[in-house]
Amino acid sequence: MFVADLPELPRRLAAADPGWSETTDVLVVGSGVAGLTAALHLREQGLHVTVVTKVNIDDGSTRWAQGGIAAVLDPLDTPAAHANDTEIAGVGLCDPAAVRVLVEEGPARVRELIRLGASFDRNADGSLMLTREGGHRADRIVHAGGDATGAEVQRALHEAVRRDPWIRLVEHALVLDLLRTADGRACGLTLHVLGEGSEDGVGAILARAVVLATGGLGQIYSSTTNPSVSTGDGVALALRAGAVVTDVEFVQFHPTSFVTASVTSVQRPLISEALRGEGAHLVDETGARFMVGQHELAELAPRDVVAKGIHRVLRATGADHVYLDARHLGREFLEQRFPTIVASTRAAGVDPATELIPVAPAAHYASGGVRTDLRGRTSIPGLYACGEVACTGVHGANRLASNSLLEGLVFARRIADDIARDLPPQAEPAHPAADAGPGWVVAPAVRAELQRTMTRGAGVLRSADSLSATAKELTRLAEQRDVPRNAAWEATNLLTVATVLVAAARTRRETRGCHWREDFPGAEDEWRGHLLHTLDRRARLDQSFEEMT
Repeated sequence: MFVADLPELPRRLAAADPGWSETTDVLVVGSGVAGLTAALHLREQGLHVTVVTKVNIDDGSTRWAQGGIAAVLDPLDTPAAHANDTEIAGVGLCDPAAVRVLVEEGPARVRELIRLGASFDRNADGSLMLTREGGHRADRIVHAGGDATGAEVQRALHEAVRRDPWIRLVEHALVLDLLRTADGRACGLTLHVLGEGSEDGVGAILARAVVLATGGLGQIYSSTTNPSVSTGDGVALALRAGAVVTDVEFVQFHPTSFVTASVTSVQRPLISEALRGEGAHLVDETGARFMVGQHELAELAPRDVVAKGIHRVLRATGADHVYLDARHLGREFLEQRFPTIVASTRAAGVDPATELIPVAPAAHYASGGVRTDLRGRTSIPGLYACGEVACTGVHGANRLASNSLLEGLVFARRIADDIARDLPPQAEPAHPAADAGPGWVVAPAVRAELQRTMTRGAGVLRSADSLSATAKELTRLAEQRDVPRNAAWEATNLLTVATVLVAAARTRRETRGCHWREDFPGAEDEWRGHLLHTLDRRARLDQSFEEMT
């Protein structure tokens, strides 16, 4: 057992008592690929579903996905090959059973999505057009609109949900805390809705099961490909409820976010890995391809390898970016295959057909999250997690490109099947435990300070000194209390997730995948396991996903 050096964190958020309540069979939190897919499969089981989303239904991370969905759809490809690539990228921490589920069930889930109405790019003969991305040794990435896969997936799922009158959608609703029965089972949650009439303000939705599909936590950093809504709400809520989270130290930095003075927000435009898959090269300021010789796949190495390669160049040169060279691919090809990228770069004054694209790593994907089993069940009965908020064991220490949308499709279906098999009757929530203490929140201004602190000390490169300084700063920020409101609730979620991440990163004294410790540069067998965290300040190194605790 390891004692994590954490500041005091709230076990519940400061909020008024619920002023209204309603009930549903299953409550799904999140409206990306994982949440909407779960809702649709639950409806196939005849259940009434309420989907809660923080802003609008399309404002999450799914629609920003450019590359595609990885699945074995080529007769010459095999699930075993896909599994092998996934496990190599995960650097010894993937759960083989979860990976088998992903690669074996993935093709059927993609075909279901097509039957639902998603339109993917096809060759002249009508077959699906497949491409390759980093870490893949076969062409197995299906894509839509060239580089607009996420937008097409979101569109198809959104339209399917809107067609079903028994899926109730609640937008502009920030979830606060999990409700539990006297025996500890999840039975709903509290939330704040920016609505009108009876559905305004803090309320409660009671449910026979709760599915978290809230996405990622990239907003803990100053530069991320994640939208502003990615504030770790699901992981923070689960931690406050007592759930186990794992692998939170493994935050993947996408190697190629677009660096331009015209982008002043925390969210940076993504330059899809598929551009490198089609032949674009990474070069330094002299025009040299610095990834050649660092890995057998050069620019198409797993993302952690490429991000580290770029970071080494940046440290050596003092620059804030390297370059992506796609000029040799030709104007016509670029405009047809990557219309989104071409439009965004040209809008910022960079024409990829004639100019180098300035790029640098940015926080992209959380490989860890709320610990689940192969059916999406967390350590709290009745609470499920799916998509980026979850840690199924599929990604290990570093997610393989385009496995994220696939994971959402596959495990959403498994969750729906498990819920339908054994759904208990609705039960009343117990009052908050006396030892939970008074709820509190931090000031919204903490958000920007926290982002700078995390980027400086717990970003791409970490060390004992940088992480200790980050932990001290987070403790200071935790003391800046405020009154309940959405900005304060989000800031508190960010603080909660960042604190546990730093504790995990300090504990893991090795370099593995996207966790890079400058003071422990090698991967060590003694750390080949998963750090399990709860808010009781204890972390346990577990060797497998076989036992849920």
